Amino acid sequence: MAIDVSTLNKKQLRDLIRKANGRMKNIDKEKISKVKAKVDALLKAEGVTFAQVYGRKRGGKTGKVPPKYRNPAGAETWSGRGKRPRWFLAALKSGKKEKDLLIK
Repeated sequence: MAIDVSTLNKKQLRDLIRKANGRMKNIDKEKISKVKAKVDALLKAEGVTFAQVYGRKRGGKTGKVPPKYRNPAGAETWSGRGKRPRWFLAALKSGKKEKDLLIK
């Protein structure tokens, strides 16, 4: 099925592109579903679970991160991830620099 795109106007071309993109997404979803079914069947046949084969979930939280910064006025620490703690912001406002708060 060859489509002569030279005869299509702008609206028809946009519609064709939209339909083609939608079809490509459907093809990808179908392929992924087939692969998942094959993997599930293999795991079931072998009597193992996905977690046993690959360990914990990938891309999730990786656990506790060691602290990177320490509050000079107390025992609080911060890993440098997530929202900055109040003590960190207060120290910056008082003139300290991030490198001054680093744990050495």
